[in-house]
Amino acid sequence: MSTDFEADGIDRSRLRRLLARERAAFVDRNPRSAAAYAGAAHLFGRVPMTWMNKNAAGFPVYVDRARGARLTDIDGNEYVDFCLGDTGAMAGHSPAPVTAAVTRRLADLGGATTMLPTEEAAPVGAELARRFGLPAWSFTLTATDANRWAIRLLRAVTGRPRILVNSYCYHGSVDESLIVVGPDGRPRSRPGNVGAPCDVTTTSRVAEFNDLDGLARELAHGDVAAVLMEPALTNIGIVLPEPGYLDGVRALTRQHGTYLINDETHTFSAGPGGATAAWGLTPDVVTIGKAIGGGIPVGAYGLCAELAAALNGRADLDLVDMGGVGGTLAGNPVSIAATRATLQEVLTDDAFAGMIDVATGFADGIGAIIDRYGLPWSVSQLGARVEYRFAAPAPRTGTESAARADAVLEDYLHVYLANRGILMTPFHNMALMCPQTTGEDVARHHEVFADALGELVD
Repeated sequence: MSTDFEADGIDRSRLRRLLARERAAFVDRNPRSAAAYAGAAHLFGRVPMTWMNKNAAGFPVYVDRARGARLTDIDGNEYVDFCLGDTGAMAGHSPAPVTAAVTRRLADLGGATTMLPTEEAAPVGAELARRFGLPAWSFTLTATDANRWAIRLLRAVTGRPRILVNSYCYHGSVDESLIVVGPDGRPRSRPGNVGAPCDVTTTSRVAEFNDLDGLARELAHGDVAAVLMEPALTNIGIVLPEPGYLDGVRALTRQHGTYLINDETHTFSAGPGGATAAWGLTPDVVTIGKAIGGGIPVGAYGLCAELAAALNGRADLDLVDMGGVGGTLAGNPVSIAATRATLQEVLTDDAFAGMIDVATGFADGIGAIIDRYGLPWSVSQLGARVEYRFAAPAPRTGTESAARADAVLEDYLHVYLANRGILMTPFHNMALMCPQTTGEDVARHHEVFADALGELVD
């Protein structure tokens, strides 16, 4: 974390004073949210899910309603929402086709969960196959579950015990993914890992993103069933692949008899078929979740034809009952109906084109503001997703990205923006566009962002 005034042009004493001012203003602006948080003693962490405690002001705002790219809290404050449920609402909040599909399923047809298929599932599988190029699909409730099941399948088909991931990757709460490269270059458990069932270095190997030599060294052990990776790192800040890197990963995995899983849960922002389609990638498995359900919980995994055939030919594997995927509610009629409506009517090819165009305007405008104030920052874009980074050039590995985090500066920007009606993804400076995000929304962010920097730097 930068603490030197000369290093980044920011007076840290001023930064702390401004942050204290903005936090006080946040309390004054949100009395009902503050009271709701204080009164939630019977919730672990005072929130329905502990991630909601990741906020810059000491307590979260409480939602009253949300539509499209707008959210209103219980104090009546309206926000332009660039967080969008950390990708879960990339289709916008409560898009009309999804609302209609879910209402029809629940109110008209009934049967929220039946442990029986509906006819809607096959068209969803066909649409995912069209977009990502993999022919065989199955459903879960989360991308975490999809990743867990994919790992089990690939261990079974290869007979190999280990999974390789990138340092500071994000694949939900998958135990095997919570491994990083330590300062000494050796693998270790990611700081903060909760209740690991065993030392993660016994189940996993790790290599830095954009490091083909490191990947080759780890795969040479011959015990890696699968490389599980995001085509671009996202949850440690956007880290984009360097030219030739992803082709090199594919060549090395084939050379060493290792399967390749693309986790597209966040990189879905790259286009209708995620980075897999946008960049012409050929993984053996794709996992995805969040956004494809339009806000309704769903995850999915797709298998290449060779892998699906190999698994179906294994009579020794109980793929029906005790295989380990779990999730009685997976593939339920409501989530399938929501996913069909999202893919066919909301997150369409045309919608992505518009979202990416708006995101490009966001990125260009942010770059101009950063240049105006002479800050050593950078901007990274991944389709409909944009992030400004406290580093220039942008970090090329997860470890580099983690090292450039600046919690105080992030908190100041987030609270300043929130106090003026702009919500960003709370754990870094990431903005996501949905089909309803407008150029006016982007201009409003840029106006407030420039004001925040003006108070800090001028």
